Amino acid sequence: MSASKVSKETLYECVSEVLKYSKETKKRKFVESIDLQIGLKNYDPQKDKRFSGTVKLRNVPRPKFSVCIFGDQQHCDEATAKGIPSMSADDLKKLNKQKKLVKKLAKKYDAFLASESLIKQIPRLLGPGLNKAGKFPALLTHGDNMEEKINDLKGTIKFQMKKVLCLNVAVGNIEMTEDELVQNIHLAVNFLVSLLKKHWQNVRSLYIKSTMGPAQRLY
Repeated sequence: MSASKVSKETLYECVSEVLKYSKETKKRKFVESIDLQIGLKNYDPQKDKRFSGTVKLRNVPRPKFSVCIFGDQQHCDEATAKGIPSMSADDLKKLNKQKKLVKKLAKKYDAFLASESLIKQIPRLLGPGLNKAGKFPALLTHGDNMEEKINDLKGTIKFQMKKVLCLNVAVGNIEMTEDELVQNIHLAVNFLVSLLKKHWQNVRSLYIKSTMGPAQRLY
């Protein structure tokens, strides 16, 4: 499935405009993310099968993406040494399955990784809260490189059809190069279109915009 409906020229023009606006306006105290906004059509969220899928981008788009490790002793020690937030089984027990506390934890971090010995205990320790928030931890084994695993999560975006016909995903940030952004948007659009029942016939509009900037229409 090619992204032939959006030419490379259009992609570069829009990315260039987004970056230009960010550089010419007041300096922000944070790194603005760049989002892809998708409008769908000929889709009935009530009747049509809702879709969900994740795609791994080549260039890590989200510098502010925070990950917490639910670790055994070895993983917690490694996380502490690397300045990565972590929680042990005892820390998780203290939450006592309280919905409010689990919800707060799910809000605080973008994603979680859990040691093999802990992952099966998560539902028992925390209840269904993380699962409901779509943030059930990914597995972290002792053979994994912790930092690489975190970068994998930072570079993975999720498309999920809910009850509305618009989707929004972060595909980059204003510190990335034009080429990196074009590559990410191209990958994300192609993947999204492959998930749709009627492919391009389900796409009403595609825009990109930085956090504080105006939207640029791709399609």
